[in-house]
Amino acid sequence: MLRFLVRRLLQAIPTLLILSILVFAWLRSLPGGPASALLGDKATPEKLANLNHVLGLDQPIFVQYFKFLGRAVTGDFGTSLVSSRPVMSEISTFLPATIELGVSAMIVAVVFGISFGYLAARFRGQIVDNVIIVLTLVGVAVPIFFLGYMMQDLLSTPLGLPSQGRQAPGIDATVVTHFAVLDGMMTGEWDAVWDAIKHLILPALALATIPLAVITRITRASVLDVFNEDFIRTANSKGLTQPVVRQRHVLRNALLPVITTIGLQTGALLGGAVLTERVFNFRGLGFLLAEGIDKRDYPRLQALLLLGALVYVLVNMLVDISYGLIDPRVRVR
Repeated sequence: MLRFLVRRLLQAIPTLLILSILVFAWLRSLPGGPASALLGDKATPEKLANLNHVLGLDQPIFVQYFKFLGRAVTGDFGTSLVSSRPVMSEISTFLPATIELGVSAMIVAVVFGISFGYLAARFRGQIVDNVIIVLTLVGVAVPIFFLGYMMQDLLSTPLGLPSQGRQAPGIDATVVTHFAVLDGMMTGEWDAVWDAIKHLILPALALATIPLAVITRITRASVLDVFNEDFIRTANSKGLTQPVVRQRHVLRNALLPVITTIGLQTGALLGGAVLTERVFNFRGLGFLLAEGIDKRDYPRLQALLLLGALVYVLVNMLVDISYGLIDPRVRVR
């Protein structure tokens, strides 16, 4: 296991290096540039040239890249051009919101996705199966931003759920870690905890729809494959009870492709979080990313895109490790 972890970490280095080159080159190929975005209507050739010189954007691109790389390996991604704050300070402030939202969405997607997928497979061809298949198609087809606006209009008022922000203006919560729920628990401010949970419900449900639908379909297909295996018929012929067959044999053997899907969907959450956070004014990394794109904030965008790649690498590593824990036939060496 240790050799596997070391090998995967070493494989991550060239992956992140290549991605950093692509991101760096792509950002500088975008029209306009940060100087134009910062100066706006006040931009003149002289002001643009002066600001580009101050930002170091008039240097050859390979010089800019190696300066960026030298700082990045020490954890310094520069200063945001929009807020004039260190990029890592911004990320540490806004990252907890995205983690709270992403974890909540994935809990909903995994719990209901595996449950619905198993029910659909168990009652294959029946009305339960058909209803679940239709709902998963709707979940994949409906855009997140449209679903978010529908939830705000149809669910917010009847259910008494907030549709904007992370906490109500009247809640004077103590900030410790920037995790709203965790901070409330640590300080014993239970009204802040409940308010933060209520603010999470609608955006988490909106963000969970696509991964929930995908996990449901994969679980259904995987369970159906396992149902047709010889060892399931052998287990039934031995007289094992159905709960034992389902939990010990069916679900355990059906989980490998499901776990892979969960890993991929977890890595893709940042893309959905951008839209979700904009719709619900949930200020996390999605907010930072959208503002960075709008303002051509190179330092912020470089850090956020590389952070997304790092999340993909770590999640896939955890997925590979979990294979050996769930199925004894698969061992990570």
